Amino acid sequence: MRDTASPQTVPDRLDSIAKRLCDRTGPTSSTSAGHPHMMPSLIELKNIIDTLRSVLFPGYFNTRPFHEFSLFHHIASDIDAVYGRLTDQIWRGFHFACAENGTTPPSVEESGRLALALLDKLPEIRRKLTADAQACYEGDPAATSPGEAVFCYPSMYAMTHHRIAHELYVLGVPLIPRIIAEMAHSHTGIDIHPGASIGNAFFIDHATGVVIGETCIIGDNCRIYQGVTLGALSFPKNEDGSLVKGIPRHPILKDNVTVYAGATILGRITIGRGAVIGGNVWITEDVPDGKKVTQKI
Repeated sequence: MRDTASPQTVPDRLDSIAKRLCDRTGPTSSTSAGHPHMMPSLIELKNIIDTLRSVLFPGYFNTRPFHEFSLFHHIASDIDAVYGRLTDQIWRGFHFACAENGTTPPSVEESGRLALALLDKLPEIRRKLTADAQACYEGDPAATSPGEAVFCYPSMYAMTHHRIAHELYVLGVPLIPRIIAEMAHSHTGIDIHPGASIGNAFFIDHATGVVIGETCIIGDNCRIYQGVTLGALSFPKNEDGSLVKGIPRHPILKDNVTVYAGATILGRITIGRGAVIGGNVWITEDVPDGKKVTQKI
């Protein structure tokens, strides 16, 4: 027999859905529903990184024109604005992380100190990025200038994000470095964990599909191609079955290493200075200095 009770109205059903979504259970309950005003902002962080790109490469990404004589004014104005906004985002990142692990977040003053420490690193970051752009130009016959690499190459976009994120990671800032890294990942297909240490004059040719793990150490003047993975061989677990965190588990590439497309290098192994790793090879053991490793034919 058909139920003659009046059906629930659409507004009632929508209210019911909203109430169920407000249920504060599950892995995100302590942060998203409890302290929405303390959450980092993806939009704000993107704006901060875009501003820092314009500071690191004046004239390339600026939204307003300026003359050489006003360069100091524009850079000073931008970093002053970034200081306050980045302080706030670092503070929010600490609140998010501390709510997750039940610790007390540091003060706004400490967040400001960390923001200032990052800004103090900008000249060194620019020096490294300038070397990266030169490596793009020298490593790709199709490149017409280092400036073209700054404008166009996904390698430069990813490395700009990474060099900023890495400094924040080294400073002990939670969450924010990973968000910055994932912005570049989603934009370029290059997945570099902010913990990875990358030396001078680094170039990722063609770029897409590259993975560089958290504990990787890459020396100077290294070049890798699309589809390369510098990953972990296995994931050791604690007695309770949880993954062991923070142990060195990714490769070390010495200076002047070249890794061609599709190569997979796994575990805490060392690829020696000047070694060349051919395309689509699988490596889980150390490679001596100057060695060429290719597929058997």
